[in-house]
Amino acid sequence: MSIAIIADEHVLDHRPPSGHPERPERYDAALSGIAAHGLTDAVSWHTPTPVPTEALFGVHSTDLVDTIEALGGQDRVRLDPDTHMSSGSLHAARLAAGAGLDAVSLLEAGTVDSAFCLVRPPGHHATPTRSMGFCLFNNIAVTAHALTQKGHRVAIVDYDAHHGNGTQDVFYERDDVLFVSLHEYPQYPGTGALDETGAGAGVGHTLNVPMPSGATGDVYLQAFDRVIEPTIEAFNPDWLLISAGFDAHRADPLTDLGLTSADHADLTSRLRTMVPAGRVIAFLEGGYDLDALGASTAASIGALLGENIRPEAASSGGPGAEVVDVLAARLDA
Repeated sequence: MSIAIIADEHVLDHRPPSGHPERPERYDAALSGIAAHGLTDAVSWHTPTPVPTEALFGVHSTDLVDTIEALGGQDRVRLDPDTHMSSGSLHAARLAAGAGLDAVSLLEAGTVDSAFCLVRPPGHHATPTRSMGFCLFNNIAVTAHALTQKGHRVAIVDYDAHHGNGTQDVFYERDDVLFVSLHEYPQYPGTGALDETGAGAGVGHTLNVPMPSGATGDVYLQAFDRVIEPTIEAFNPDWLLISAGFDAHRADPLTDLGLTSADHADLTSRLRTMVPAGRVIAFLEGGYDLDALGASTAASIGALLGENIRPEAASSGGPGAEVVDVLAARLDA
C-alpha cells in the first residue's frame, strides 16, 4: 500500500488570535506524530495547488467566496466569535480547499492507493453561505462536488467530534453524495440529530450517529458493523472521503468523547476497505490536544497504509449503544 500526504507549510500562515484552539502548532503536531512513528519515509509528500475559484462556486455562494477573497491580506479579521482570518489565511484556505483536488489527480493517475490532506484551516463547518466553526471553505465538499461532476458517487464519513453541518448542508438535497457523521450530541454546532436524514432527492442520503458524551470506540465499531457499513454498501460509492477530526479523543479540551488514537486507527481501517484501492482521501479536520492529534494522525495514516500503529489501547465501556439500536432498527424496517 502507498499513500500521498498533501501538505504545505504555508498553512502555518493562517494565524487566529493567541489562545485559539485551531492554532498553527496543530500542523507541527501532526508532522511530529508522523515522524515519531516512522512514517516519514513511508509516504510520498506533495504540495497542494490553490483551489481554482470556480471549484469553490460548486459548493459556496458567490457572496461567501467574494467576501473571503476581499478580506485576503487583512489581519485580525473576525468572521464570527470562533472564526478569524489573518494576513495569510486566504492563501492557506485556498491550499486547504485545493489539496483534495490534487489528491484526486494523484489517485486517478494510479500513483498511490490513498491520500491524506494535512491542511488547515479545517472545512466541515463551512456552509454554502457562511464561514464558521474555525472553517473558511469546505475542503471536503469541494472535492466531493468535483468528483460528482465527473459522474462519480461519493460517500463522506465524518468522525470529527463536532457535527459536519456545512458538509451536510451542501449535499442535503442530493442523491449522488452519501453523508455519514458520528459526533458528540449535543455539541457545537447543535445539528446532527437522528431525524436529519436528507430532503428532496437526498432523502435517506444523510446518516447521523449522535453519540452521548463518554462514548468509546467499541460503540463506534458497533455503529459501523450494524449501520454504517450496510448503508455505504447499499449506496455503492465510487469514492470515499473521510473528515478525519481527532477531537473525539478522550484528551481533547473541547469535547467529552472517550476515543483513543487506536480507535481512530480502527475507524480508518474499516473505511479503507469500503471502496477499491485508489479511491480514499482523508482530510484533517479538528483535534486540539497536540499529543492526541499527533498520535491519531499517525495511527490513521498507518491504517491507510495497512499498518497497525496503535500508540495506546482502544477504548471500551462507554455509553451510546442505544443510539446504535435505534439506527439499526430503522435500517431493518
